[in-house]
Amino acid sequence: MRKILILGAGAGGTIVANMLRKELAESEWEITIIDRKEEHHYQAGYLFIPFGIYSESDVLRPKKEFIPKGVEFVLDNVLRIDKEQRSVETEKGRYEYDWLVIATGCDVYPSEIDGMTDGWRKDVFDFYTLGGAVELRKKLKYFDSGKIVLNIAEIPYKCPVAPLEFVFMADWFFTVMGVRDKVEIEFVTPLDNVFTKPVAAKTLAEYASKKNIKVTPYFEIAQVNDNEKTIESYKGEKVGYDLLVTIPPNMGDKCLIDSDISDPVGFVPTDNNTLKYEKGDRIFVVGDTTNVPTSKAGSVAHYMAYTLVENLVREIDGHAPLPKFDGHATCFLASGFEKAILLDFSYKVEPLSGKFPFPGMGPFSLLQESLSNYWGKMMFRWVYWNLMMKGLDLPLEPQMNIAGKVRQTVRP
Repeated sequence: MRKILILGAGAGGTIVANMLRKELAESEWEITIIDRKEEHHYQAGYLFIPFGIYSESDVLRPKKEFIPKGVEFVLDNVLRIDKEQRSVETEKGRYEYDWLVIATGCDVYPSEIDGMTDGWRKDVFDFYTLGGAVELRKKLKYFDSGKIVLNIAEIPYKCPVAPLEFVFMADWFFTVMGVRDKVEIEFVTPLDNVFTKPVAAKTLAEYASKKNIKVTPYFEIAQVNDNEKTIESYKGEKVGYDLLVTIPPNMGDKCLIDSDISDPVGFVPTDNNTLKYEKGDRIFVVGDTTNVPTSKAGSVAHYMAYTLVENLVREIDGHAPLPKFDGHATCFLASGFEKAILLDFSYKVEPLSGKFPFPGMGPFSLLQESLSNYWGKMMFRWVYWNLMMKGLDLPLEPQMNIAGKVRQTVRP
């Protein structure tokens, strides 16, 4: 019996497990997925918890609910990977493999920034963890005046649009609460604009301006001064806050660093197009733990899974993997007042205007606020739980389709 081992039962690992089980005969292939946690988190839903739209129960499901029949789910903690011996050591045992899929994701590490943990969950909060989102809800509920600063500590981080979503939703939230004129919102980023892609960045910055959200670019945070309620850059610039909402540094799993599989912060060197591990054989990588230059998001993990599974099966059959993954990402950006903005892009193609997913028909509009986009955002939770996580096909192409979209340029 030959063995495939998947490390991580998040979106990427679970989708791959479902797809592989359909492709490979159960009588010939043993598929095992290892994860340290029993509950699956719908991480895109964290954003809505601070604003009282979602609760914990809306974003949690048992992982076993999505593991297909014929795949063994092991609750354990991975310690080391031996790529030469093709084995994985865990707290409870040792597993050998013929092929390995790394899907361990990434997490936030506020302790990497000096002083960030001093006021942690008092005046400094995150919403990239379930606990952080729940505690931030308690704070926002009674916040009726002062300055909120959203700071991105480092690049890369999960879901690049989520910080903008937060400040846009905060604008809506405080408007509805009747205190928006008493609340200042500032978006502080190390980037040159609010997003990495120039066309989208220009459009999104215009929305931020209309919503009276101040944008401070080129700010590389060095420390948080809890005693004076400021964040300070390496250049000595300071931004004051009453409430700091931070996107702390993101890092991959410690076992990858300890195994000399990843770079020093836990991201795995991955071929941009085949999704093969670049420094070893019979290893593929999916999702947030890769170092490929596209968004760390659920939609990307879903698109990646198609290429990864096809290429893994090709290798099993004695063929070279194909360079088919193009960095495709699709992101609904909640912008408040029951509207959302939709971005669809790839490594080489900027977010474009037009209709999605069907050219000329939609029903969703690209690079524009719309009610239909908002319902697409809210409907995605059902799609995630009932279709995507079970490896079922959606009416979305893994590769970006530019049919019906309008190319744009950004003038200096």
